[in-house]
Amino acid sequence: MSTPAQGTATSTSPGWLDRQFKISQRGSTLGREIRGGIVTFFTMAYILVLNPLILSTPDSTGAFLGGEDGRSAVVAGTALVAGVMSILMGAVANYPIALAAGLGLNAVVAYTLVSMPGMTWGDAMGLIVLEGLIILVLVLTGLREAIFRAVPQPLKVAITVGIGLFIALVGLVDSGIVRPGGTPLQLGVDGSLVGWPSAVFVIGLLLIAVLYAKQVRGAILIGILVSAVLAVIVEGVAGVGAQSEDNPGGWALSVPEIGGSPVQLPDFGTLGQFSLFGAFEKIGVLAAALLVFSLLLADFFDTMGTMVAVGAEADLLDEQGNPPATRRILVVDSLAAAAGGAAGVSSNTSYIESTSGVADGARTGLASIVTGVCFLLAMFFSPLVALVPYEAAGPALVVVGFLMMTQVTQVPWRDTAIALPAFLTIILMPFAYSISVGIGAGFIAYVVLAAARRGGIRQVHWLMWVVALAFVIYFALGPIQAALGV
Repeated sequence: MSTPAQGTATSTSPGWLDRQFKISQRGSTLGREIRGGIVTFFTMAYILVLNPLILSTPDSTGAFLGGEDGRSAVVAGTALVAGVMSILMGAVANYPIALAAGLGLNAVVAYTLVSMPGMTWGDAMGLIVLEGLIILVLVLTGLREAIFRAVPQPLKVAITVGIGLFIALVGLVDSGIVRPGGTPLQLGVDGSLVGWPSAVFVIGLLLIAVLYAKQVRGAILIGILVSAVLAVIVEGVAGVGAQSEDNPGGWALSVPEIGGSPVQLPDFGTLGQFSLFGAFEKIGVLAAALLVFSLLLADFFDTMGTMVAVGAEADLLDEQGNPPATRRILVVDSLAAAAGGAAGVSSNTSYIESTSGVADGARTGLASIVTGVCFLLAMFFSPLVALVPYEAAGPALVVVGFLMMTQVTQVPWRDTAIALPAFLTIILMPFAYSISVGIGAGFIAYVVLAAARRGGIRQVHWLMWVVALAFVIYFALGPIQAALGV
């Protein structure tokens, strides 16, 4: 991918900053690092809208994250962790990657974990903390690379693609574009789109698509902002109101009404709201352990790909394709996963959107620090985020799903032994409304089909056998518990 001419650092680069971050050594300038950091923020700031929306569902006890009106707290927590961890990445690893709450993992928390009987938001966030700590141990011991090599690349791709379809379905359902009906799902109400909110969704989706096709930086964020403004105007003029049985064409989550100050002190009500082993008491040790594994797997491989993609864009990889300070990057990313859970805002991970800042000239960790500072400033504008209804932010989920779906061409579809497991992984995530189900089905199918080949048993990594067996137990957990009288 082409990037702006790198040139050399100018004399305006401060001596200490230049030496500390190797700005001129990497062919950049202070101005490019600042600009690149800001561009990265604007291309990933949509998470400040989407994370509170995704985490806005009640848990199995009927409680909401951060309380009944907890979206402002989720915004503040999301911005805080993203800011601190992006700054840490820049300062410790000197790498132009920013971090924030991971799309996909937050969907697992909201639509799988907290919906399980007895599970609370604190229990789910405890599993996130454990997942992050385990990944940290794997990094420090070198096991992360071993596990990474054990899973076939097409299955890693399939996990990403499946999560993309799952996220897109969530965006369509939450926005009321797709709803339960005479069939399991149908378009809108009785097969038709109804109400102004649906129109806002369609306009927002087309706007983001056009902007993205024109390669406008920040297309997703611009689309959300324009749709949110349009939603406020529509509500002010038409008085649509909230969606209900008597008003199926109303707003799905929040009514976009302006009231009060757009600026307020951050509400950190979600911080520390986690129970490290609460899930083990609620759903049992085996089920909780398998869920931690599912979270770990969903979070495990994205960082590797992001790390390499950013390094390739910035021309920072060595001859073996490794970025500088690999272990430091992975350590910070692992800490971010645990920090996100401890702050009650789901696992944080490295963002592929960081490549946008790199394409604009960023080459060092200084850009990540700039992005982090932008996130910290965003904490004070949570009331504006709370105005955004699902119909204004849902299109972004669909587009993000599309972006994740584009990797599907990397699956060797003519090789049934790997293509069928990949297919099951992809389709069962949205069809079963569970990311872990898709991963488990794909792993089991891969082990069975690979073993059926001549000499295939020896070619399957032993870790894959262990994981497949664990998923078999996971899928049969209900009958097993009934047989054991648990």
